[in-house]
Amino acid sequence: MLVIVCYDVNTETREGRRRLRRVAKVCEGTGQRVQKSVFECQVTLAELETLERKLLAEISLEQDCLRLYRMAETRGCEVREYGKFKATDFDGPLVL
Repeated sequence: MLVIVCYDVNTETREGRRRLRRVAKVCEGTGQRVQKSVFECQVTLAELETLERKLLAEISLEQDCLRLYRMAETRGCEVREYGKFKATDFDGPLVL
């Protein structure tokens, strides 16, 4: 399933900046960055639960915001891209 992870970490303090780096590192290990604080992750249900648990361990619920969007595959998912960034198609060929 496709999961969109969005976060906003309060970076006014040194600890906040460390949290931001740790949250990004967790996301980078699972998906691809499509915006500064937005990742697309192709995961199984078990991987989603692990990702969510890891992210919740890193953020401050009092200071930060974390959103996970689970894209329903039964209804289909359409992504329209504009601009410079082009996402990797993990279902397509890896070598052209």
